[in-house]
Amino acid sequence: MQAVLDNADVVALAFTYTVLLFLISGVLSLALGTVVAAARVGPVAILRRAAAVYVSIIRNTPLLIVLIFFRFAGPKIGLTWSFVDFQFGRVNLNNIFAACVVGLTIYTSTFVAEALRAGVNAVPLGQAEAARAIGLPFGGVMRHVILPQAFRHSLPPLASVQIALLKNTTVAGAVSVYEAFNRMRDLTNDYATQRIGIFIAFALIFVLLVEVVSLAANRIERRWRIA
Repeated sequence: MQAVLDNADVVALAFTYTVLLFLISGVLSLALGTVVAAARVGPVAILRRAAAVYVSIIRNTPLLIVLIFFRFAGPKIGLTWSFVDFQFGRVNLNNIFAACVVGLTIYTSTFVAEALRAGVNAVPLGQAEAARAIGLPFGGVMRHVILPQAFRHSLPPLASVQIALLKNTTVAGAVSVYEAFNRMRDLTNDYATQRIGIFIAFALIFVLLVEVVSLAANRIERRWRIA
């Protein structure tokens, strides 16, 4: 534990990368997952099939393989992230960070899409039919009638998906992003006699972060609660 206190600035920087990966990927995965869910329940057959194939392939692929693809294989086929180069103090958001964000976003969006699809199926069919009867197109029905209710129904599983994303950010350490897992590995190598304390300290910080996400989800759920 003392090793963590002595390197508090390094640990803080590591968890800054972890939180940034989580926040950016979380927002982008919600947006992409919503589009995929809409395609899966939409009236266009080819989009439904394409979305189903996308979800099936990505969801059943290990996250590490997805990150390795965007980190190493992607640039060889033209998927480069060299345009991403931002410096905020000691935080450097570069092409490696961007590749991990893309990988985490694409991977997590499939779980978001499935959670939302379950929420869409929970909305009574009569509401969609009534919306179509007054002249709303499919996009209008989804935007104004279906999706708002689907998000309410899907909030608990969506919160679980985001919590899983927070923990999945540790995989980015395997492709050279110096987030929490990567720093923990360095500390355990440098302070071999304090490994148990280091593990416990990092685990407690992750528990705290997960509790913050859970608390936010619970507050939103209370505000969205339907009698």
